[in-house]
Amino acid sequence: MVEDLVIARTLFGTTMAFHIIFATLGVGIPLMILFAELLYQKTKDRDYAVMANRWTKGLAILLGVAIPSGTIAGVQLSLLWPGFMEVVGKVMALPFQIEIYAFFVEALFMSIYVYAADRISPFMRIVSVTFVLIGAAASAILITNVHAFEGTPSGFQMVNGEVTDVDPWKAFFNPSFFVTAGHVVVSAFMTGAFVIVSIAAFQMLRQKKNERVYAYHKKALMLGLAIGGIFSLLTALNGHESAQMLHEYQPEKLAAAEGLFETQDYAPLAIGGYTDEETQSVKWAIEIPWLLSFLAGDSFDTVVRGLNDFPREWWPPLFVHTLFNAMVLIGTFLIFLSMAGFIWNKVMKRKEFHRFFMWAFILAGPLSMLSIEFGWIFACTGRQPWVIYRMMKTSESVTQSGNLAVLFFLFLLVYIVLSAAVVLVLRYYFKRHPVLHDLDGQANDGSNNFAH
Repeated sequence: MVEDLVIARTLFGTTMAFHIIFATLGVGIPLMILFAELLYQKTKDRDYAVMANRWTKGLAILLGVAIPSGTIAGVQLSLLWPGFMEVVGKVMALPFQIEIYAFFVEALFMSIYVYAADRISPFMRIVSVTFVLIGAAASAILITNVHAFEGTPSGFQMVNGEVTDVDPWKAFFNPSFFVTAGHVVVSAFMTGAFVIVSIAAFQMLRQKKNERVYAYHKKALMLGLAIGGIFSLLTALNGHESAQMLHEYQPEKLAAAEGLFETQDYAPLAIGGYTDEETQSVKWAIEIPWLLSFLAGDSFDTVVRGLNDFPREWWPPLFVHTLFNAMVLIGTFLIFLSMAGFIWNKVMKRKEFHRFFMWAFILAGPLSMLSIEFGWIFACTGRQPWVIYRMMKTSESVTQSGNLAVLFFLFLLVYIVLSAAVVLVLRYYFKRHPVLHDLDGQANDGSNNFAH
């Protein structure tokens, strides 16, 4: 039973770790396309039209993997966690039902934007990509709301193992709905922007001698830095709200995130280090006095509950402290990198970035995606041992079927093949359509043709 639980969690965790890459970019890239369209309509600088065109082609390839991997995740929910899905079917089916319409909106307007861009007005192009963005963001919010429900369940009662007093809308608008919805959207916008920054910086290093291509990628980089910087700051502010939600609704998760064992006011914030259960401390950490209490309740004398207030079997895995710190550290780095880049370019009026900056920009995209992975692992692992907080344990919802190890390796093979296919298709397409060709084509025909 324990082995099946571990394999089931590993299989579903691997699926989500794979899917979240494409789902996140599926939300973040449309925002970049929208801003490129808006800048093109405002400035008539055709470089932005080329950006919108090329990013749309990349997005279409990514969606080709996001859709099947999301379908796999949905099937695995039913196969691996039948106990949980029984409750969801009775209480929390609304997000899954509404998400179908969100996906329909995204797919419909994506088709219009790709295949009819040269036959519709500039205003309708902007409307189309706006609805692509709305549909993508709505899909992410609706599916993530199921996760929010797991951490702050509401809208039903569990009596003798039976679901009673069901209120679907109360379950939908559970206490952490708005904070979780905000976090998934702003973090996706941040990640999409920094992925563009990474690609642009890499190409700037490669194409330094080609002034035309270099200038194009520099515009893309500055646009990505602006949007990424804004949304990295918003992600941090939303993270503060998330911490306060944990303090109120999942106190042992906050305690594990900070390695806090004893309940106390004026609680310190532990940065870095690792949690040592034997000594009940965070080894090698830098402690900032009183800050955890302030972050938890906007007051230095806020009482923060420690892990020792809860039964040992309720404790999340203590390594979540490391995940939480890595996520925060990356977010902080991205905020300061954006600020430094703008100061260097706009305030100090430096035309070229130092090589150190360029490599930092190249790292920004992978690091932002890594922070998304860390954040999701922290969010789900930090809720353990519960699949529905204080109502159903993960071990109570897992399937009783065997042969899960075989399924794990088969799905792992599928993800490896899909990953390789994405890389090969992206390389093939953009090698056949170099950016200089697109720039020359825009200059010659003056069009914004997406359908070629």
